[in-house]
Amino acid sequence: MIRDKLCAGTALGRRIADSRDRLYRVALAWCGDEMLADDLVQETIETGILKSRQLKDENRLYSWLYRILKNAWYASLRKNKGHETLDEELLADEAGPFSNCQQLEIVVQVRQAIGRLPAEQRQVISLVDLDGLPYCEVAEALEIPIGTVMSRLHRARKGLLGKMTTAPSGAMTANRILHLVE
Repeated sequence: MIRDKLCAGTALGRRIADSRDRLYRVALAWCGDEMLADDLVQETIETGILKSRQLKDENRLYSWLYRILKNAWYASLRKNKGHETLDEELLADEAGPFSNCQQLEIVVQVRQAIGRLPAEQRQVISLVDLDGLPYCEVAEALEIPIGTVMSRLHRARKGLLGKMTTAPSGAMTANRILHLVE
């Protein structure tokens, strides 16, 4: 595989390549399209490996990769501008591998609700709640102030709960609901 050949020489290259699942989960939450998410992740990994010398602090690897992912996504949005409106596109209602029908319904509702959030809110909620990044790294990755991260996250969580068509059983927070989707 090409990825293995590119990464064979450096430990950092292997760490970048090994971040694929993490990047894919965030890319899918942002764009709602499996094929586009896969393309964005591939582009992010390739760019990360080719420009790995530009990373000054390996402890900031994920925020650096998320910034590359964000730039790739924005480039894709600009390229496809006019073809479709991303905020109107809903995530797929496909049944997953869950055996519990009630949990599957909640997952579908959460994915649809996330898909209806504004793009900026989808970015922040996926990085904080799905991937567990601290606010400061999200701010760095998205190149926005930390206060903006906190306000977008608050609006996203509030919007997510408001967009759920039926309330899940029990008192669940937006953060808890998101972890069901993982």
